[in-house]
Amino acid sequence: MLEPKLCYRNVRTRTGDLLLVSDGNSLLEIRFGNDKNNTNSEIPILVETEKQLKQYFAKERKTFDIPLKPIGTKFQISVWNELKKIPYGDTISYQELAKRVGDKNKSRAVGNANGKNPIPIIIPCHRVIRKNGDLGGYGGGIKIKRTLLELEKV
Repeated sequence: MLEPKLCYRNVRTRTGDLLLVSDGNSLLEIRFGNDKNNTNSEIPILVETEKQLKQYFAKERKTFDIPLKPIGTKFQISVWNELKKIPYGDTISYQELAKRVGDKNKSRAVGNANGKNPIPIIIPCHRVIRKNGDLGGYGGGIKIKRTLLELEKV
């Protein structure tokens, strides 16, 4: 089986550089930082993703309309699908997220899946915090998580 050719686009945002990764049809990943070795692809999905991210950071967009294809286990995908249901400006605890995916005692497993989210911001893993109100971890770093949550404050 042939591996799909991946396309990349570097995007500069208020939280720093992001690298968008696509298979040409769907968004596969958003990586923090950029990759100067990859050219900026002009394929429509990456151009549209950049446009929607810029609208989000300008507070002109609260939801995204991008075809996504995150790659993970069945459990991870169930967690990521639940993350997409957390409204803009809201936060929930890891325990609440575990309850929403079927087992309130799986907070640690949910936290692990949350941390492996390959499409942060669009799949809003930053909206999950600890039960005591502490921010917990974030793949892009706590500073970026705090910035995203501040951005979404109504």
